[in-house]
Amino acid sequence: MAYLAEMKEDFLIKKIEERKSDGALRQLKLVEGMVDFCSNDYLGLASLLKEENPGLQLGSTGSRLLAGNYPLIEEVEMEIAQFHQAEAGLIFNSGYDANVGLLSCVAQKNDTIIYDSLSHASIRDGVRLSFAQSWAFNHNDLVDLEKKLQLATGQLFVVTESVFSMDGDKAPLLEIVELCKTYNAALLVDEAHATGVIGNQGVGLVQAMGLQQDCLARVHTFGKALGCHGAIVLGSQILKTYLINFARSLIYTTALPPASIAVIRSAYKKMKEMDEERITLNSLIRQFQQSSIPYQKTTSDTAIQAVIIPGNENVKEMASKIQSAGFDVRPILYPTVPRNLERLRIVLHSFNTPEELYLLSQILSN
Repeated sequence: MAYLAEMKEDFLIKKIEERKSDGALRQLKLVEGMVDFCSNDYLGLASLLKEENPGLQLGSTGSRLLAGNYPLIEEVEMEIAQFHQAEAGLIFNSGYDANVGLLSCVAQKNDTIIYDSLSHASIRDGVRLSFAQSWAFNHNDLVDLEKKLQLATGQLFVVTESVFSMDGDKAPLLEIVELCKTYNAALLVDEAHATGVIGNQGVGLVQAMGLQQDCLARVHTFGKALGCHGAIVLGSQILKTYLINFARSLIYTTALPPASIAVIRSAYKKMKEMDEERITLNSLIRQFQQSSIPYQKTTSDTAIQAVIIPGNENVKEMASKIQSAGFDVRPILYPTVPRNLERLRIVLHSFNTPEELYLLSQILSN
């Protein structure tokens, strides 16, 4: 890990060593074949459900640090980390949990987190829960980001999404990485809307650009293109150990059950083989971008397409018209997006047809 090796992750190691010296370092353990006086399975339902659904245990019965750790979840963490060319991975119950857990604990009181102004609410909430000072930089604005980096103090962290959920545009990751190297900042990237649809086998934007060694952490979520639930934070083994000890959204919640982890493993296996679906999706993206409609479209070469229709009432009226024609398109209203940038958020899928997309464009034009 070239860039990470230079950073040495000293700010994480210091906190881990403090825990060790206090005899309080948390570790995930595998415990099998013992009489259960640990789990939260008060009525024994987890075992009963397992008997009624052979091969699929539907409850994990506790947090990862107590009764909720088991071989399958560790195997899948390792498999996903290897696929994304990371040293280690740690599964969280959702993308929200992953971002909140990571961002609330990784920076310390005198550090600075600088995040893209259009970052998802989970990123903002994680930053808000941190003891570090935080600043937003103007969306994808490298000049503003550098200004903030020049003023920042302590260990610096830069946070961005690779693909943004409302505009469908991409972060200028190559340039952001260069700025992070210049100012010795740690980069954290949320890959939620890139996982499965960008890069060979759907590896995501970071890996497609060969920048995986330049990130302190990547968050891949399973609730978008993978069609299931959960998320993983990828990084070094040091980062994983740190999160096991300090990420409250992992420590204090019941772990995902084996049934969920089995579905995640299956989804990853299928995702790797879906190159034809990704080709079809990209064809639909080009079709919509080239279509002529009387509204502004955001420039996006991703599955997320936005049509700007200013005014909450105006965009709701158009959404209702489209829904009446049998197309499920939802309006995004102020204050979720800035005033006068209200929009229809059109999400394209490999199972949509060119004919359906043409009809949708016709409705928008009439």
